[in-house]
Amino acid sequence: MNGDRDVCVGGGMCALTAPEVFAQSEEDGLVQVIDPDPGESAEVRRAISLCPAGAISITEISEE
Repeated sequence: MNGDRDVCVGGGMCALTAPEVFAQSEEDGLVQVIDPDPGESAEVRRAISLCPAGAISITEISEE
């Protein structure tokens, strides 16, 4: 899971949609990923699709 704070506009849709995975920083309101490996639930996918800035994404971790 990746949250790009340089792209985030602080809309909060991620934290509202999947609060066990995302939060907003109290300092600047930007995305914080609190569970970097939440799995691919419908809730997480919805949070990603609702992000107005496209600041969050799922990253693949290769097992070597």
